[in-house]
Amino acid sequence: MQRFLDPRVLASINGLDLIAKTVVDGFVTGLHRSPDFGFSQEFAEYRAYTPGDDLRHIDWNLFARTDRMYLKRYRGETNSQLTILLDASNSMQFKSHTVSKMDYARYLAASLFYLAIHNQRDPAGLVVFDDEVREFIRPSTRAGQLPRLLAGLEGAEPRARTNFARPMKYFQELLRRRGMVIIISDFYEDPETVVKTIEPLRFHGSEVVLFHVLDPQEIKPKLDGPSILVDLETEQRMEVVPDYVKGEYRRKMELHLEQMESKAKSAGMDYHLLVTDMPLDNALSEYLFLRPRGN
Repeated sequence: MQRFLDPRVLASINGLDLIAKTVVDGFVTGLHRSPDFGFSQEFAEYRAYTPGDDLRHIDWNLFARTDRMYLKRYRGETNSQLTILLDASNSMQFKSHTVSKMDYARYLAASLFYLAIHNQRDPAGLVVFDDEVREFIRPSTRAGQLPRLLAGLEGAEPRARTNFARPMKYFQELLRRRGMVIIISDFYEDPETVVKTIEPLRFHGSEVVLFHVLDPQEIKPKLDGPSILVDLETEQRMEVVPDYVKGEYRRKMELHLEQMESKAKSAGMDYHLLVTDMPLDNALSEYLFLRPRGN
């Protein structure tokens, strides 16, 4: 709890909250349909009341006739647990303009958390990882969950190397309820290996979404002359010339992106490329909450 008392951290968290609210308010959201039940307008069935259930959903007319308490259950539009897995490896710190991949990923995650908890009352949780799990905040809708998640995002500083295997195995063991699992990463690994490592998350019935965050200079780099490229995770150096990045590099990158998308979709996952110079509200409205379910 001490970190919430630090005014520097609090100011940063409030900044994330403001950004998230601005992004979410910037577009009209369509509610995602859930495989579970929620409380929308499409009636499904009755269920006997159990202690702890929301009294607002009791059918009091039925209670007056039977002297028994039943809840109306409806086909859900909002009752879907959201868990975000955030890559905080060293390569995520790269930036060629004002926003790094890590910051863009934070803003994206904060916006999704704000939408899930504040707008839709869905439980939301966070896993921050590189080659290990660095932070785990269990999905919840309890009081203070949004500040906890924003604090987790604030503490997600890039370090170490990416290794999807350990975090995915750890998360599978923690997964208790199906819902939506969103993985935010720059996915600088072999596409087939990445998808095979992530795919078991779907075996629990969860919907898996991959948000591929890249800097525009990583997709189409522009060089004025010979330069040295440095791998932020391995620190390997490679001297390149403008002709290389215009030709062979771009072809390799295009192939990598094509394989990530095709292999993800073949495995039943949703895939979306986000470039850090893209307005975030536009990116979200294009994809996640305005898309029809079942696609």
